Amino acid sequence: MPTHPVARVGRRIVFAGAAALTATLALAAPAAAHAEVEADRPQALAENVTLSFVSEAESDSAGFTKLRIVLPEGIAPADVTLDEEPKGWKLTATNDGYSLGGPALKTGVDAEHKIKVRQLPDEKELVFKTVETYSDGEVSRWIELPTGGKESEQPAPVLKLKAAAPGAKTVSAGPSASESATAGPTPSATGSVAAASDTDAKTAESDNSSTGVIIGVVLAGLAVLGGVAWWLVQRRNASSRS
Repeated sequence: MPTHPVARVGRRIVFAGAAALTATLALAAPAAAHAEVEADRPQALAENVTLSFVSEAESDSAGFTKLRIVLPEGIAPADVTLDEEPKGWKLTATNDGYSLGGPALKTGVDAEHKIKVRQLPDEKELVFKTVETYSDGEVSRWIELPTGGKESEQPAPVLKLKAAAPGAKTVSAGPSASESATAGPTPSATGSVAAASDTDAKTAESDNSSTGVIIGVVLAGLAVLGGVAWWLVQRRNASSRS
């Protein structure tokens, strides 16, 4: 008796399992949206540098209403001035950076703004942790840093800098944030970005563990299905020979 029908069944089982694994991996992949930062002069100790920020819209039902930026060490909130922003949005200095917000943007529209920084610090790279708020209350936190060589699911915007120009020096520091801020964020409204980072890290770790379990189960199921298909073929071959 021909063995081809059984072999075809085995192949179909394996292909179906592979398709299920592909779908599982696709669902486990992180969102494509992200936050970015660029500079017109990305060089350490450069003065009067314009930084451009882009937060990509990822909501299908709401638009951005607010951005919260944590400035890296070496850039004081008083050293930042708003250069370009969405219509109607205002900048407010905070103790560790600034917030920018106003009327909700249209759904699907990226939030873009520019600031001018008095001077960039003498570093190789700068991290700008970003928290985005939508009109429906949804919050996206782009505050994670790579750890252990692994890429983060919600990486913070990072600006890489060239080495300082010969003879470049640090200019005198500006006033503190408490002297220049018109209104700082209330703890209940914004919370601590550091605490949020810890919470998000634990959540990401839990999600990664769950994803690993799901993938492990799918792979085990594929192995079992493949074994069953092979057994059926061998049994059919033995029967035909006898």
